[in-house]
Amino acid sequence: MDRRELLRKITSFPITASGLAEDLLAGDYRSVFKGQGIEFDEARHYEIGDDVRSIDWNASARFGTPYVKMYREERELTVFIILDASASMHTGGSMNRAICNRFEQGSFAAALVAFSAEEAGQRVGALFFDREITRIFPPKKGRRHILGILGTAVGLRTGGRGSALGTALAGAGRLLKRRSLVVVISDFFSDAAHQAGAGWEDELGVLARKHDVIAVNITDPLDTDFPDAGFIPVEDPETGIKFHAASGFPSFRSAWSRWHEDRAKYWEEVCRRAGAAPLFLSVADDAPAVLVRFFRGRA
Repeated sequence: MDRRELLRKITSFPITASGLAEDLLAGDYRSVFKGQGIEFDEARHYEIGDDVRSIDWNASARFGTPYVKMYREERELTVFIILDASASMHTGGSMNRAICNRFEQGSFAAALVAFSAEEAGQRVGALFFDREITRIFPPKKGRRHILGILGTAVGLRTGGRGSALGTALAGAGRLLKRRSLVVVISDFFSDAAHQAGAGWEDELGVLARKHDVIAVNITDPLDTDFPDAGFIPVEDPETGIKFHAASGFPSFRSAWSRWHEDRAKYWEEVCRRAGAAPLFLSVADDAPAVLVRFFRGRA
């Protein structure tokens, strides 16, 4: 899918997101977007029965009569998107060109979340990374801001081998001062030899202790269903290691599937242990349908 086609599809999502916003925010899930804090609203005269701890001593001294502070529940929550643009994300769907690759599917998911959050009146921010953090968009409101984020995402190309996933998670944690909804979109492939990507499991736990984190794992049907294509060259996009795969042997295809299945189980367990909500999104999936089912399930 070329850049123009990708951008055309993404810019059609505001119409889709308009209908998705209610589903994404359905039921009890509104409480996630509503926020967890309270903010000052006004001061009023003290009345019998008011909590003395709420007395506004400055106002009381200024006017010579007791005043109490009134608070209202905070109705806004930052929605922050972390999008992986590393080399491995620019793979997938190669056996069927009608299917997008991992990065394209991740961009679709990011667009749906961003436009739905905008529809709900929330601030949206983003962080993009490959082997290092490449762009940061501080949270703001507005369609122009959303289009700026997504337009940049469409133009992203991998900056080389390696994945700064751990650094990206830590960076988001330092940037976000108030409780936020953080959506991490990645294939979660990170070679431990690249120090920038090491320790993402711990960083995910740190981030999830302060924020509501949703981890979206972008997968490909080839992960568990490698075709019988004979003796073919294969390259690991994150490390550059090359080898020839004997895909004609059932034992190879079985070992390939088993490795990816074990890795998926490990990833899901890491997410649950960290307190992040895990979601698998295949490049062959209908992204809006999968997201709606997921958010309805959380509700």
